[in-house]
Amino acid sequence: MLELKSIQSGYGETQVLYGLSLEAKAGRVLAILGRNGAGKSTTLKTIMGLLPLKSGEIVYEGKPIATRPFDIAQAGIAYVPETRDIFPSLSVRENLEIAAKRFGRAGADWTMERVLGLFPRLGERLDNGGTQLSGGEQQMLSIARALLMNPRLLILDEPTEGLAPIIVKLIHDKLKELKEAGLSMILVEQNFGFATSLADDVVVVGKGQVVWTGSAADIRANEDVQHEWLGV
Repeated sequence: MLELKSIQSGYGETQVLYGLSLEAKAGRVLAILGRNGAGKSTTLKTIMGLLPLKSGEIVYEGKPIATRPFDIAQAGIAYVPETRDIFPSLSVRENLEIAAKRFGRAGADWTMERVLGLFPRLGERLDNGGTQLSGGEQQMLSIARALLMNPRLLILDEPTEGLAPIIVKLIHDKLKELKEAGLSMILVEQNFGFATSLADDVVVVGKGQVVWTGSAADIRANEDVQHEWLGV
């Protein structure tokens, strides 16, 4: 579905990725694991066109991916950034309507009604502004807004960061529902148990390169890789 071939990327003159290659397959969840600074978020930002691709190739559904974030979103990739990036001056309803009106279509899988069914708490907070939401509510809103884009691939960067354990479990359960519904996902996550319980496939990134590839079961059984590259 999405393949990265020897990509190099970074911030200005600072290179972060050095020939990184990986593949996310349709209908599966790929977890990208690694220590802080390994290049995980840089990988996602490069996929989304938020950072320039210096060399290499990104192929999405058999074709070179677009370079502008808007076109990438139009092609069916939705991104939930680590910073959540909800509009703080808008209400929950308005944050959701922006995506629903732009990406909604007749017969769409994801509608306002369906995302509010997935996250009932948002239905209780529709008229509250973004600044009035807890961190967990902001994360729910960010995921719900991405789903209203009706993506074929959902990319999530650190969805549990800074959240209370009860909210982490809620987010886990909701992502599990999405997985069971067949949605393809790429997940960057520091929480090893969270990531490997959702993932089908895992890549470990170290120093801007993929240093290990395998299944979630494989990485759970491989204590050497956990210790060396993840600090688990």
